[in-house]
Amino acid sequence: MQINPVAFTIFGIEVMWYGILIAIGALSAITIANKLGKREGFKEDIIYDYAMIALLLGVVGARAYYVIFNLDYYMQHTSEILAIRNGGLAIYGGIITGVIVGIVYTKIKGIKFFKLADVIAPGLALAQGIGRWGNFVNQEAHGAPTDVTWGIMIDGVKVHPTFLYESILDVGIFIFLYFFLYNKKKFEGQIFATYGMIYGLGRFVIEGMRTDSLYFGGMRVSQIVSLLIVLVSASFIMYSKRKAK
Repeated sequence: MQINPVAFTIFGIEVMWYGILIAIGALSAITIANKLGKREGFKEDIIYDYAMIALLLGVVGARAYYVIFNLDYYMQHTSEILAIRNGGLAIYGGIITGVIVGIVYTKIKGIKFFKLADVIAPGLALAQGIGRWGNFVNQEAHGAPTDVTWGIMIDGVKVHPTFLYESILDVGIFIFLYFFLYNKKKFEGQIFATYGMIYGLGRFVIEGMRTDSLYFGGMRVSQIVSLLIVLVSASFIMYSKRKAK
């Protein structure tokens, strides 16, 4: 199924569906984070200022991550390093950058990092779920050939819609964190760590189905990162629970 990646043209500039979906996801995340931030006693500028910085640097981090693990290609095609309009943003690069920005930002503002991270996590999951549809428009991030009834046709081949699998995972994480877990959390950082653990597990499985994975030493980079996130998140949750008792 082929979809025109260009949503519309204005003043001769093509506006891509990929960018529109990322923008919708980002706005959704900020709205949710601001709502949760008010419950936690944050001033509005705390969320907005962090979001603006994290979004700008997050795009840089997401692209840098993608380029670094495709370095052989981009060393030969240096003019394409900044060409993000057709895709090529690695979510883990954006998340890692967002965490680094959050650590520095909370230090400067004198607030607790994990308190802010809990506020950000549910909306982040929803934003990822929305943004994954940009991969569908660009005909990327799909899986191997399959005979399942829900497979999609790309270049005449029926493949696993791994973008859809992850979108469902992400939206499910958002629903669980926002509507069920947030009001029951026992310690700061629980929401963020739970997001990391569930997303890491899901992404590890889904990544194994994809055909466009980034590799390092013969291993899929995203699976390595996913396992590390799961281990760190699970260890943090167990440690915090013991500490709370």
